Amino acid sequence: MAGSLNKVMIIGNLGQDPEIRSFQNGGKVANLRIATSEQWKDKNTGERQERTEWHTVAIFSEGLVNVVERFLKKGSKVFVEGKLQTRKWQDQNGQDRYSTEIVLRGFDGTLTMLDGPGGAGSGGGSGGGGGQRSGGYGQGGGQSGGQSSGGGDNWGSGSGGGSDGSSGGGSSGSSGGGSNYDDLDDDIPF
Repeated sequence: MAGSLNKVMIIGNLGQDPEIRSFQNGGKVANLRIATSEQWKDKNTGERQERTEWHTVAIFSEGLVNVVERFLKKGSKVFVEGKLQTRKWQDQNGQDRYSTEIVLRGFDGTLTMLDGPGGAGSGGGSGGGGGQRSGGYGQGGGQSGGQSSGGGDNWGSGSGGGSDGSSGGGSSGSSGGGSNYDDLDDDIPF
């Protein structure tokens, strides 16, 4: 049995536009504030209750930072998978402070856009770090000629369906990079 596991998965909405910062060495980091909410009905009063938690996310993967910079804004719904990391820093008074955040670095992190670029419509998409490309731009469906759906921007790889579980459709050619069932070569009767 493994000794330990550091893995965090959240689905939520950006509470503000992403903050992109550049390092002197040319690298970039994207900082996100993501809200997750849970709702329940109070047993005693019957009133609907809600609790919102705020999460700080730091993205160091170059490909994901580019996706964040181009497509995410306040209100965008995202799925984030990363690791918890606590860092120590000093405030203006010289006091030691600690911040715990979700960190996406290298191939350990995944960012999936659940409502398309810029928070527009259904469909989905993501980029880099092991993420999948799916749907895109609310257009649903592939295009013939082997082009990826998504207005010509090829910012991810792989295949998948829209966020609502649909495969996106399309009548001929590629359907977002995935294979069609007609392409399967099997003679096994079931």
